Amino acid sequence: MIIVMQKHTSEENIERVVAEVKAFEASHGNPDVSFKLATGNVGVMAATNEAVDAAQWPIMTCVFGAVIFLCLVSYRSVRGTLCILIPLGLVSVLSYALMAMLEIGLKVSTLPVAALGVGVGVDYGIYLYSRFREYYRGGDSLREAYFKTLEVTGNGVLFTGITLAVGVATWIFSPLKFQADMGLLLAFLFLMNMVGALVLLPALARFLLDDGTRHRA
Repeated sequence: MIIVMQKHTSEENIERVVAEVKAFEASHGNPDVSFKLATGNVGVMAATNEAVDAAQWPIMTCVFGAVIFLCLVSYRSVRGTLCILIPLGLVSVLSYALMAMLEIGLKVSTLPVAALGVGVGVDYGIYLYSRFREYYRGGDSLREAYFKTLEVTGNGVLFTGITLAVGVATWIFSPLKFQADMGLLLAFLFLMNMVGALVLLPALARFLLDDGTRHRA
């Protein structure tokens, strides 16, 4: 069974071809004869897509699991860990929504970007929360602790986030599609993780922390 396709084969076409081959095998195959996808662009791309799809959740689970474990060990606080983790998880979900909106498929080049965005993005939250925790446990109110944190760490987080986002955003103009996709996703992850740490983290602290849990922050 030979299938000829154009060079620029979309993911939807590949999935349709694979489904047709499997349906044909199910209806015409027997113990002595089976129909399988051969080599070539379609076969290789189909196998790659299946491998990436299978690895997606184990990789993200391991990345988030490592972040949760290290935050719990470092701060010994579930509330503090949630303040750091929730913005990170929200931005990851938004990155998948962006991929769906722009029709950027989950592939070999974009899956590592999602994991990298978590690993780099968590730094913003750690920088801010560590300084905020120091002031808050020292007796300052939530408002005072956050303003002092912005004075010391806020500018550094803002500058770092914008610099990283602008740097990788230049990849968007690359003629290589995979590099352009990576640049767009990385710029989004760097920028939104920075915004989440500066805006959402203190809002979560306002609801999750209070004077009674000051020494467990």
